Amino acid sequence: MEKQLNPGKAAVLGLQHMFAMFGATVTVPLITGLDIGTTLLMAGLGTLLFHLITGGKVPAFLGSSFAFLGGYAAIAPRLADGSANTALLPYACLGVACSGLVYLVLAGLIKAFGVKRVMRCFPPIVTGPIIVAIGLGLAPVAVSSCKANWTLALTALAVIVICNIWGRGMIKIIPILIGLVVSYAVACCMKQVDFSAVKDAAWIGLPVHRASTILGVDFSNGAQIWSAIIAIVPIALATIMEHIGDISAISSTVGRDFIKDPGLHRTLTGDGLATTFASLFGGPANTTYGENTGVLALSRVFNPVVIRIAAVFAILLSFCPKFAAVIATIPGPIVGGISFVLYGMISAVGIRNLVENHVDFSKSRNLIIAAVILVTALGGVTLPIVIGKFHATLSSLAVASLAGIVLNAIFPAGDYAANAAEDEPPKGNTFEV
Repeated sequence: MEKQLNPGKAAVLGLQHMFAMFGATVTVPLITGLDIGTTLLMAGLGTLLFHLITGGKVPAFLGSSFAFLGGYAAIAPRLADGSANTALLPYACLGVACSGLVYLVLAGLIKAFGVKRVMRCFPPIVTGPIIVAIGLGLAPVAVSSCKANWTLALTALAVIVICNIWGRGMIKIIPILIGLVVSYAVACCMKQVDFSAVKDAAWIGLPVHRASTILGVDFSNGAQIWSAIIAIVPIALATIMEHIGDISAISSTVGRDFIKDPGLHRTLTGDGLATTFASLFGGPANTTYGENTGVLALSRVFNPVVIRIAAVFAILLSFCPKFAAVIATIPGPIVGGISFVLYGMISAVGIRNLVENHVDFSKSRNLIIAAVILVTALGGVTLPIVIGKFHATLSSLAVASLAGIVLNAIFPAGDYAANAAEDEPPKGNTFEV
């Protein structure tokens, strides 16, 4: 049973989760040209859909995926004046919608053959370094944001650390929200906040626009449609690996095996359907958010209801363009300072995953697998896929994941293989409190 929270505390915690995801979630539409309101709406609805499919057991928030940025850039690059390519964005969204169906295929295989057989490919020595790489891979983004104004970044970081270590009661479990408010106040005093866009924004507006949805696609233009599908669908290989790593990280953080219950096939189905649903309505792909896993680790409140409250906040605020304009005034260094600690927490959870599952690094096989995964992921090793005149590129995280899976299968005498032979739950997917 999850600890019951009073409505006021649950609302504040939900608000904290919403702010934790907000910075990264709205970055994707800012880069691609997609609508911020649509993005917030689909993040909220996608999260609720995910919770419905997983039985409300997994405290995961689904936000915008960065993995598909290359796909959007290839199919719908911004125009010469920097404006969004509204004519081609629906085609890119169609390609992303199709990529979400790949999740369903893997979920079906897991359902048919059992999670243990599939998870032989993802033991702790593979998932642990992947989780570490996810956090460290995001680290340069946080540092880059901090560089613009280290005073604001360090203010946010310091407040979060102080509240989390020395705080009591609610102060201890909402350090990110407090850090955001304090650092934003400092930014206002330093005149680092521009409110001009807020004045012009409307209070209420529809977050979905017909021309940006799947209805904006000319289905007689087969060449453009297939170009988008072929270029974008392979990216799902990377996001599926990321999903497994994120679910493992959430499981490790919470102390429950979500890969077993409600099952990886359900979490994959929820993530895939949320991505397809969001893309059909002109939103970006969804993915389980590491930022919110960091919040879970900091707050130690794991009740999924809090995540659903955050989703409801996102949905309500998607209908308020003025609020989106206010949030857009948050200086990047503040987001960087918050991300500084959250991204570090993701990597720390990966290390914890390795330690708690007693991965033996005195064995050369484990050292080599971890080394190859980390260097491949952090070194930017990508893999081009060419089909005729169309081409796509697997991200370094996907290549690293595939390398880890192959090496784990090739090298003999893995701890995971021994456990599987005894017909016991894989050690890498068992999280005891």
